[in-house]
Amino acid sequence: MKSPSSLEFLSEALRRLPGVGPKSAQRMAYHLMQHDRDGAAMLGRALSQAVERIHHCAKCNTFTENEVCETCMDTERDAGLLCVVETPADQLMIEQTLTYKGLYFILMGHLSPLDGIGPKDIHLEKLIARATDGVVSEVVLATNFTNEGEATAHYISETLKARGLKVSRLARGVPVGGELEYVDAGTIARAMLDRRAT
Repeated sequence: MKSPSSLEFLSEALRRLPGVGPKSAQRMAYHLMQHDRDGAAMLGRALSQAVERIHHCAKCNTFTENEVCETCMDTERDAGLLCVVETPADQLMIEQTLTYKGLYFILMGHLSPLDGIGPKDIHLEKLIARATDGVVSEVVLATNFTNEGEATAHYISETLKARGLKVSRLARGVPVGGELEYVDAGTIARAMLDRRAT
């Protein structure tokens, strides 16, 4: 028996989520249609609203519904410190440590030449403009300790140091190959406090 085309379309859409294969997507689609139509409608509305309202912050590149995000608007934060992370999830993890009071720049990825991701794809020009605005005195590189994260940190470090900026890197409390999103807040806090010059 062939599934209705709308169910196939729903399954295909659900497959776009990370870690969701064809079977899982099909199970989710059938579950929503059979047991939780209200949930399916809510999910559809939430996705539609998010796509319509959420965009990138003009200053730090994170997700926001405003021109500039709340963090960038916070006058209590240290504007001289700029922490560079790969994703908004990494930013959230650092915020949860309660040890960092500076501002952020979110790359929305990392360099990966094999995947065709270069400096333009991680908004490097926007980062350079932000870091050289005359206010930033130190850039803290908090990319993940994966091969791509390390390569990204090295590239950014060399680029910014060539412009006379002080650049530091999270200490090695974060495990090699680790992604900040999955590291506990205490470890990230210690790595932030013990950051080293690059």
